[in-house]
Amino acid sequence: MGNEIAITVAREETRVAVLDGGVVTDLFGDRAKHKDYVGNIYKGRVAKVLPGMQAAFVDIGLEKAAFMHVSDLLVEAEPGDMLVEAEEDEKDSDMLRPKRQSAKPIEQLLSEGQELMVQISKGPIGTKGSRVTAYVSLPGRYLVFMPNVDHIGVSRRIPRDEERARLKDIMRRVRRPGYGYIVRTVSEGVKEDELKSDVDFLHVLWQDLLTKREQLPAPALLHSDLSLSFRVVRDLFSKKVDRLWIDSREEYDAIRSFVQRFSPEQTARIHMYDKDEPLFDHLGVEQEIVRALSRKVWLKSGGYLVIDHTEAMTVIDVNTGRFVGKRDQEETILRNNLEAAKEVAYQLKLRGIGGIIIVDFIDMEREKNRDKVYHALVDAMGSDKARTRISRISDLGLIEISRERVREDLLRSLSEPCRYCEGRGYTKSPTTVVYEIFREIRRIEPSVDQQRIIVGAHPTVAELLQDEERHGVESLERDCSAKIVITPDSQLHLEQYDLVVL
Repeated sequence: MGNEIAITVAREETRVAVLDGGVVTDLFGDRAKHKDYVGNIYKGRVAKVLPGMQAAFVDIGLEKAAFMHVSDLLVEAEPGDMLVEAEEDEKDSDMLRPKRQSAKPIEQLLSEGQELMVQISKGPIGTKGSRVTAYVSLPGRYLVFMPNVDHIGVSRRIPRDEERARLKDIMRRVRRPGYGYIVRTVSEGVKEDELKSDVDFLHVLWQDLLTKREQLPAPALLHSDLSLSFRVVRDLFSKKVDRLWIDSREEYDAIRSFVQRFSPEQTARIHMYDKDEPLFDHLGVEQEIVRALSRKVWLKSGGYLVIDHTEAMTVIDVNTGRFVGKRDQEETILRNNLEAAKEVAYQLKLRGIGGIIIVDFIDMEREKNRDKVYHALVDAMGSDKARTRISRISDLGLIEISRERVREDLLRSLSEPCRYCEGRGYTKSPTTVVYEIFREIRRIEPSVDQQRIIVGAHPTVAELLQDEERHGVESLERDCSAKIVITPDSQLHLEQYDLVVL
């Protein structure tokens, strides 16, 4: 049956299943939620210019006009008045040689009725409209695409110089000339073809956005965050996938058209599913979802597993249930444990369970039988891409497994626990993260070559930097002699941030 991806689309949610030989190996879901405007890109029209505040209100089609300060306005370069020159410093290739900025007031740069492309950096709050910037950016899986900066930057959160140099060398080969890219922290260790795929994907997004800008009258939405379907195409639809099934004609047409542009050889493997039986029912996915959410998982022989999540670990108990062997009790227990070992490996991957897992197999008296169960578990987990360590089975029938957390486990995802604390019960406060960013910026050695420090942060942290802690940012700008640009990035964890010096 090969490798397949199935996407089922409904009004209330989109769900994705990844199958290997007909067996469900991964599940993802995205439910309808409140609109999040941060990161959206619009074709707007200037509604009012405020010379006294050096700001303007821009109509972007929302209930309230957006606010834009002159510092967020992209000024086109003029002879002798350039903002940035795409020339790397030999001493530090993460920096650009600065040129003097335009000192023109906003009333000379904007006029009422003028159209321009802007991106929301801060969503509307109460009676205030959104805050927008003309310095647009598009986040991908590994990169942030910056069409207005002809430069390659690598996040300072990647500590090893040789890895930063490797990533920059790759980007010099795969970049699109004339555009800027920031290599995100998550790119550490990734291969060239993965970065190339992200470059191609983001370039197609940008070209689509430009086409919309030419075709649509202002005000108009040009780009919003990718849907789950497109994220799956970006992250999972590789050459190893034999078929991609989609049960929505609209989504099928959109994805097929998109893939045709950046990877046309893969379009033949995209299929429209139009049978009466629901796609997930047809592939047996619904049944697996039910099993993946159950505390008790039945085995084919009549035994069962009981899976419990605690604060420190996941505990799996193996029981014989209705399973009765034909010979002695030891053989009954052995066969039940061997079947359970395979099911444990499958459930860990399907549910995305990570951390410490304790499996309580049924006690076996013979050491050779304990060895058989141990090796059966090791073999079953051999295809797991997550890093794992498996201890020998103890005299009490216990096996300890350490499994890398590669994603949020399915139970937590669908039962909506705190996605940040992962069982801790707390996260760092946004203020704590802000002060960590301040300390990181202070570690940067002042240089006459640096012009901008770009901080990518979770929208909550970015909002704090732009409002309550704005004085701290301005103080750092004076100390560093550099403009600090705050970029909200909803893909970042509350405690994560990217920092790049240009």
